[in-house]
Amino acid sequence: MAAPGPVRSPRNEPIPIDARAADHLRYIRETMEPAAEFTAVPGRGGVAMGVTAVATAWLAHRQASPAGWLAVWLIEAFVAVAIAAPAAATKAHRANSALFSGPGRKFVLSFAPPIIVGALLTLALVRAGTFEVLPGLWLLLYGTAIVTGGAFSVRIVPLMGLCIMLFGGAALFSPADWGDAWMAGGFGGVQIVFGAWIARRFGG
Repeated sequence: MAAPGPVRSPRNEPIPIDARAADHLRYIRETMEPAAEFTAVPGRGGVAMGVTAVATAWLAHRQASPAGWLAVWLIEAFVAVAIAAPAAATKAHRANSALFSGPGRKFVLSFAPPIIVGALLTLALVRAGTFEVLPGLWLLLYGTAIVTGGAFSVRIVPLMGLCIMLFGGAALFSPADWGDAWMAGGFGGVQIVFGAWIARRFGG
């Protein structure tokens, strides 16, 4: 009986070069992703939001009741979201980046908590009939959201948030009748100026 010969391991199939290149590209992208900046903050969208905020401040100031005033500003909040979300998605698409992955996801997760807190505090203060502190509260928390989210974006974004926070601090300690003027300046003027700057320097 013949002795069995040496057992040969089956030869591995060669890895296609295109698959190897795809793996390398995926590794490079995943390695660089944590250090990337979220650049889809909309510039022109910010200008549009600022313009609608100025118009809203004028309209809200003409309301005869706190409920009417609140309704006008809540409609503006939905309008702002309707402007910002598509503008950011379009800018991210042009940059070949996903809006809700990597730095975009970090931006949203950092931006959202102050906004949620603002919504809850607004509900509590409206139920208590305390409308006069809302302009300062909204400006401060929106500015805070931009600062925290902007930590993952270009440097100009948190600077914009700080400016809005300054308007909010001023609104808290000013006569209640000045609230719409401060919001026209913070939500309107600041976003128009910085939106134009972002559009010029970073596109979109």
